[in-house]
Amino acid sequence: MGLCTAIKKFSRRGKYAVLIGLLLSVLAWKASFSGATDKTIRVNFAATQTPVKEDELRGKLNSWTAAPSHSNISTEKEECPEKSPLLMGASKLSFESSLTLKDVEHENKVVTEGEYEPSDCKARHSVAILIPHRNREKHLLYLLHHLHPFLQRQQLHYAIYVIHQAGDATFNRAKLLNVGYLEAIKDFSWECFIFHDVDLVPENDHNLYVCDQQPKHLVVGRNVTGYKLRYKGYFGGVTAMTKDQFFQVNGFSNNYWGWGGEDDDLRVRVEQQKMTIVRPPADVARYTMVFHKRDTGNQVNKNRMRLLGQTIKMWRSDGLNSCVYETLSVGRYPLYVNITANIGQPQS
Repeated sequence: MGLCTAIKKFSRRGKYAVLIGLLLSVLAWKASFSGATDKTIRVNFAATQTPVKEDELRGKLNSWTAAPSHSNISTEKEECPEKSPLLMGASKLSFESSLTLKDVEHENKVVTEGEYEPSDCKARHSVAILIPHRNREKHLLYLLHHLHPFLQRQQLHYAIYVIHQAGDATFNRAKLLNVGYLEAIKDFSWECFIFHDVDLVPENDHNLYVCDQQPKHLVVGRNVTGYKLRYKGYFGGVTAMTKDQFFQVNGFSNNYWGWGGEDDDLRVRVEQQKMTIVRPPADVARYTMVFHKRDTGNQVNKNRMRLLGQTIKMWRSDGLNSCVYETLSVGRYPLYVNITANIGQPQS
């Protein structure tokens, strides 16, 4: 009798032990599964920091955002309002001779390597600002001083790229902008590109630096022309085109060495694609041109009219797809990315 009782007690204890063992196994399995999932997310996220081809990046982004987890939804920032509440309208511009780069850096501590994103909302637009440059340090300083807060008030995700032409060959604004586009898309799949002269400073932050369904010309008027459009077909100074629009027209011509003609060439390319140039209201699209003398090495292009006459025939073979250059350095400074490139010399 005593033996039977002992066996029953042992059986009950064995059952309890088995149940406890099973429970511990389930808990251990769940913990290991959660850890593996967390590890996978971190690894994939880190992989996005490596530059990849544009199509590959777009595919990865689509797969990651197709079915977000509830934890991601709860921490994601809300989209910025369609109209930024930070806009001030027309501003009085100042160009103090005592201004230094350190001053501008101190005023823009929220900018990292030329790039900015709003901290309190998710930007609706990602924009790359491309500035062709050589020997215009003071103009660049004034532009950075005004442009950074101007863009921040528009609540944009943006980055500023300065494309510097190495050497002393004749200046080629258009080819530098092609270089800027080709280099910037290595950093990020920017939706919009602003092609921006270094000596033009926007006066009104309602002049939005975003792209439209059609190519956009942002300089309707400037102080030196009495705030009137230079001429009916003018498409220079500051223009905005989406990544796809610029690719569709094959970018700028690479053959405009010296001043003039490349912006008219771009207009012809746009018109050839049945696109229409749009402009903001004249009282908004106003700029101050910082005074300067004609640069050495940027003399008037005497061949510009001959080249313009060939645009319709040449645009498919002269542009992004034929832009040959050597990137000498990429400097990531606090306020901008500086791309120094050897773009060759004009053919004799």
